[in-house]
This record gives sequence, structure tokens and C-alpha cells, in this order.
Amino acid sequence: MSLSSLDLNLLLVLDTVLSEQSVARAARRLHVTPSAISNALARLRVALGDPLVTRKGRGIVATPRAAELAPALARALSELGRVIAQVPFDAARCTRTFTLALADVGQVSMLPSIASALAREMPNARLRVVDIASLLSLGDLASHEVDLHIGVRANGPGIHAQPLLEDPTVLVARRGHPVCTRKLSRQRLGSLLHVAVEMAPGRGLRDSVAAAYARSRIDRNVSVTVPTFAAAAAVAAGTDLVATLPASLLAAHGARLGLCSVPGPVPVHSVTLALCWHERTHTDPAMLALRELVRRAILKGTAQAAPARTPARRRRS
Repeated sequence: MSLSSLDLNLLLVLDTVLSEQSVARAARRLHVTPSAISNALARLRVALGDPLVTRKGRGIVATPRAAELAPALARALSELGRVIAQVPFDAARCTRTFTLALADVGQVSMLPSIASALAREMPNARLRVVDIASLLSLGDLASHEVDLHIGVRANGPGIHAQPLLEDPTVLVARRGHPVCTRKLSRQRLGSLLHVAVEMAPGRGLRDSVAAAYARSRIDRNVSVTVPTFAAAAAVAAGTDLVATLPASLLAAHGARLGLCSVPGPVPVHSVTLALCWHERTHTDPAMLALRELVRRAILKGTAQAAPARTPARRRRS
């Protein structure tokens, strides 16, 4: 006989009868009638090919087969009950490995605060960070490979999103570039050569910077395309090309890289960053704690940083 063909409720009945050594007491404990217990035992006798219990006075006694099953059955049911019980989450004892998808700018500006908060509140947990291209190649949030994504709000079945902050962008050039010394005209701005960022080539992600230039009817001539903002910053710092970067990146590393902002009629553009996750982890206690930890770490870091970023208006997921 295979386990798949057996009603597991019958094993719970047998465990209770063997524990109570009485059909009546087992019935009271399980909140059923004695006849329901007797019927369950009859079905289990047929399934296992053994009488299981016999009467002895006003009680019952287990057969050798039932006595052999009793300790293993009690352990299995106890373990099953422990697994399905709602045990309070203990952050200090959590040993999970969490996977966070984050673009390179966030890895520089947000990750230190997140890592610090994790070490403080979940010292035994581990954090794995992947970039946006890896997020998509791993199957996005619907897969079991990625738990959280910080970036442009994700869409799709089962996706939840919580807005975090607005991250404005700024046009930058190398220090000493002629465009840094005087305000440009629209015509001059449209003649510049740009380095653009495409984090996941071929995935059809919308270029919101290009859309902002198109709305402003200003040409944007892209000469070089790179996969990260760090690479775009390096190209702009070492050439006469310009790049559109998050203001937070310029504030943190612009001076070291030798970058300056370009004054002029640059299209206003910002990105609403959101914390995104999938329905499969929505009620998981560890994930609830991690999302709150990440949210607090990011907003605390935002409050302490330059006023380039502002918290986004919170919406329900």
C-alpha cells in the first residue's frame, strides 16, 4: 500500500486512540463521535491489514503492529504540526539567504545602508545581490531565484510594488568640457553626443530618458550605449560625450570622477523607484521583515543624503 492511497486523517485517529487508550476519550479529544472513531479504525484495519487495537476491559490495547507504528507516528505528526504552526518570526535567528535585484546605482547608494541594517537586525541571514539583467534572465520575480527588486515599478500577474523615492537625473560632462561653463541653447544641447544606459539589452525596457527628450523636442544623438550607469559616468569623464545620470550618483562620486552638471534646457526627468515583490512571498514572515528592513534603511539613507532624492508618495500595492 502506498501513502498516496491512504487518508492521512486516519493516522491522526490512530495516534489519538493509542495515546488515549480509549475510543471515547479519543472522540472527545478530536471533537467527533465514538462511532466516527470506530469507522476510521475499521478503514485503517483494512488498509494496513491488521486489527491495530483490541478491547481489554473498558479500554483498548494496541496490537504489536500498532505498537510498532505508535512512536514513529507520534513523531511524524508532531513534526508536521510544528511545520504548519504559525511560529513567530525571530529576526535574530533567521538564517535565510535573501536575493535582492538592484541596478548598479542602487548598489552604490543604497546597498551599504541595507547591508548595515541586515547585519544589525538579522545577523545570521545572508544577502545575495544581482543586477537587473540577471533578474530578467533568472525569470524575474515570479521565479524562486529573486525575492525583492528595487527599481522601476514592475508589472505583471501577482506583482506587488511599494513606491520608495523619486530619483531625478542630471546631464553630466567631464570637468573642463565647454558645456559646463555656460548655459546651452536648445540647438547646442541637441548637437551633443550622448552615452546611454541600457541595462538589459533586447528585453524591450522603455528608455525613459529618450522619451523625455522626445517630449521636449530636443534631439538626443546616442553615440555609445553601455549596460551600467557607472560605465556611462566613466565614458563621460574620459571623453567629450555627455551622459544622463541619477543625481545621487553625481552627488556621491561626481567630484572623484571629475564630472560636472550641464546647465541649460535639459528635459526634466526623474525615476520613481519602488520596492517590488511577488505574491508568492507576500505573507511570508521573513520576507515581511526583510521588506520593512529594506524600506527603512533606504528612507533613512535618503534623509541623511543630499536632497537629490525625495520619498515617493506611498501607494497601496
